[in-house]
Amino acid sequence: MSGAQLWPLAMAALWLIAANILAMRPAQDGRHGRSAALVATGVPLLGWTTFALGPVAGVALFALGAAMLRWRLTTERA
Repeated sequence: MSGAQLWPLAMAALWLIAANILAMRPAQDGRHGRSAALVATGVPLLGWTTFALGPVAGVALFALGAAMLRWRLTTERA
């Protein structure tokens, strides 16, 4: 794996770590601001990764990103 292929993979890993950390923190705005920021950075990163590593890696990272950005299954009541 060359350096041109390693950078997008490393950045995608950092994006996944950041998405996990942001998902664990409580939010007052219903998480919409964080989701928008993650999408705004994740879509170009997904394109870069797909271009550098191919469509199989792109689909795999798309599935991981979709799992991070899904809605909560339960609602919390105050």
